[in-house]
Amino acid sequence: MFDHISIGVKDLERARRFYDAALAPLGYERLSNSDTTIGYGPETVGLWVMQVEQPVVADMRSGLHFCFVAPNEAAVDAFHAAAIASGGTDNGEPGVRPDYGRFYYAAFIIDPDGYRLEAYFHKGEL
Repeated sequence: MFDHISIGVKDLERARRFYDAALAPLGYERLSNSDTTIGYGPETVGLWVMQVEQPVVADMRSGLHFCFVAPNEAAVDAFHAAAIASGGTDNGEPGVRPDYGRFYYAAFIIDPDGYRLEAYFHKGEL
């Protein structure tokens, strides 16, 4: 449905360090780089991160979060570890989420700007 999403951050260098580390285990890399914007994806940019004057205020009750597809469980685990090591906050350790489905393996992070992120792997039959 979506071609890409864009988020605004106050400190692009901090975001660059965080997203470079957190997205690498999922197979996503920085494909675009400028003084005010960076872009990530596997082959084309799907996530744009821009330095802006007034980023959206983080609100844990808003329901907003972004979910990234992972190639396997180990990638979900590595995403979680790398995100925490790079300034993210744990919002749900890696594991099966039976409320979402018996094969739904995910981890949840809050990035340094307050965006809620998820890495997900479907580990079984549909």
